[in-house]
Amino acid sequence: MSGVAPEQRRSPSTEEYADEKQADKHHEESLLVEDDDGVVNDVTKPFPIDPDAIEETHQLTVRALLVGAVLGAVVGASNIYLGLKTGFTFGPQLFGAIFGFAIIKPLSKALPQSGLFSWFGGGEFGPKENCTVQSAATAAGGIGILFVSAVPAMYRLDLLSQLPKSDFGKLVALTCTAGFFGVFFVIPLRKYYIINQKLTFPTPAATAYTIRALHHGRTGAIAARKKSLALLYSFIVTFCYKVATGYAPGIIFDWHIGWTLYRLGWTSIISLENYGWFIEFTPAFFGAGMLSGLNASWSFLGGAVLAWGIIAPSLVATGKAVGVPSSDEFPLVSYGALSFKDPSKYITAPSPRYWLLWPGVLIMLLYSFADMFMSALPSIMKLRGASFKISGNPLHWFKEEVTEDDDTPLEDRVPFLWWFPGLIASVVMCVAILATLFHMNVGTAILSLILGFAFSFIGVQSAGTTDVNPVSTVAKASQLIFGGIGKGSGLALPKAQMLNLAAGVVAAGSAAQATDMTGDLKTGFLLRAKPKNQFIAQLFGSLVAVFLNVGLFILFTTATPCILYPPADGACTYGAPSVAAWQAVAVAVTSPKLPIPPSSGYTAIGLAIAAVLTAVVKHLFIPKKYWVYVPNWNAIGLAFVVPQVFYPIAMGAGSVFNYIWLKRNPKSYDMYMFAISAGLLAGEGLGGVFQALLAIAKVDGGVFGTAIGCPGNEFCG
Repeated sequence: MSGVAPEQRRSPSTEEYADEKQADKHHEESLLVEDDDGVVNDVTKPFPIDPDAIEETHQLTVRALLVGAVLGAVVGASNIYLGLKTGFTFGPQLFGAIFGFAIIKPLSKALPQSGLFSWFGGGEFGPKENCTVQSAATAAGGIGILFVSAVPAMYRLDLLSQLPKSDFGKLVALTCTAGFFGVFFVIPLRKYYIINQKLTFPTPAATAYTIRALHHGRTGAIAARKKSLALLYSFIVTFCYKVATGYAPGIIFDWHIGWTLYRLGWTSIISLENYGWFIEFTPAFFGAGMLSGLNASWSFLGGAVLAWGIIAPSLVATGKAVGVPSSDEFPLVSYGALSFKDPSKYITAPSPRYWLLWPGVLIMLLYSFADMFMSALPSIMKLRGASFKISGNPLHWFKEEVTEDDDTPLEDRVPFLWWFPGLIASVVMCVAILATLFHMNVGTAILSLILGFAFSFIGVQSAGTTDVNPVSTVAKASQLIFGGIGKGSGLALPKAQMLNLAAGVVAAGSAAQATDMTGDLKTGFLLRAKPKNQFIAQLFGSLVAVFLNVGLFILFTTATPCILYPPADGACTYGAPSVAAWQAVAVAVTSPKLPIPPSSGYTAIGLAIAAVLTAVVKHLFIPKKYWVYVPNWNAIGLAFVVPQVFYPIAMGAGSVFNYIWLKRNPKSYDMYMFAISAGLLAGEGLGGVFQALLAIAKVDGGVFGTAIGCPGNEFCG
């Protein structure tokens, strides 16, 4: 991100530092960054007070909440679409900050400046209110992780009704358990991670710098206009393009080169099509590559080459895995099946996708833990031998006190009597919902909440230092725990699977929400916004997110039922890799016999060991400036789980485009890069939502489009 330097970590030698104080000084200097005006700032401290700035009397307004909720809805819709496609999502912080400014700033000048209109549309609009907008947007755009992972897995295992709309109330209740619990326990995390630990939080810090720049006099207004227009134009063009692709996908969206060459007489090239190697002109994942950078994108592409270009063909050639014919006319074979009517086939005749699933999941799980442990190791060593004094009154542990590191006035902080009773009420609500609707006893319900709290520490630590939120992967550890509880309790298979997935929803959802909300509070901390205002915005956004995401999930699954009930050959517009991973783990940990092919299990162990060793070597022996050359095993593992190789191809292209752009014109890169990439992501995502509406109305490409260019002349949109 422009203007933000993540915390630098390396092991100092005795020659470099005479004592620990000098090491601390070096650490503090690494947190100093220079903004666009050449001013040096410390990302661990609030921005200096501008004596010329107009005092903001209204930081929490109706207009800020409503605009933030709408922008969060746009991102939430995009994330449901993108998450069902390939498990990727993107954060709403910068999107909400830039678009919020673009919407409210003109209204604040056009409408009356006093009275009620100052709360709804008119009146001065400053950076602290802009922070409220992005806080509401982040909360409203959250919780989508549940509906691209564990919740659809429940339907695939026949644990809920056949139609999600019949479970509307149950889905809303389950979403509430994760969303609000995560918001209420985030307040103590602010004090620990932002005030005491002084974590950097790269994207939230970049959001704070962006908001400050947008409100920086005439220069800020000009930059804001340019960024807003770039975001708007890229969004509109991408949205229209995505809708158009639904009517001629084989011509303007998917180029099935292997199938085309096969039809021209090169028959052996059909394998290129069968293993999924074709090109898709997807703006969203081109934009995702722009944001992710060369290391993550090319690790993802390298993992795809290893998984689907080397291992999968070798498995088929040696008989370790088999495919399913998908057409009588052409030798098209699908290698994407994941569920079988005969349970023995999970071991004796798996598909390449099922075989590759286990190495992918284990790589991501162990690499995430290893990388986070090595990142936290310097802090752990620093704390070794320290003495702690704990107040005799437990209520004082979280009591807000004036400290030299936090000059936020006490009256602006979130009162103890706001968040603590809310936390207790959310715990009671969660336990009641999980016990009555999902047949969990009180003990297991409370354990799921405890795991969510524990995973939030992992998520915040990782996001605060590396800008990577690994909660979805790490939360799979809850499946292992509850799998053991289900077996130990002798639960019937459906009840054991429901326990596994419902507990995973609470653990993953609450941790993800807490991680996002802590990042929001970092943005507010830098801008000197009132935490209590952000807290209200987060609660409002979370309420919107509950109903928004349930509605979007029903919309997508109604338009495309194969999301929940994929055909035997695994062919579906939405690959839903996270759904497949949660489903497979739930089946594995609750089955009497572990349904993993031995060759897959051994490969998973070997690659996971390599991933862990890579993390250790990277942190201990490789200078941080060379980390960009170290493979990202999280991205490699994801490639094993995602069968659509055209996504890493698109991301690789986007990262190369970004690299060249930065080298050739860094000034325009800083001005437009995020705005354009966010427009590409949101435009395709919302275009996918509109396509779902067209499908329900029976006016989509499946009815009025053409299948020219699609394999087997079957519509490939």
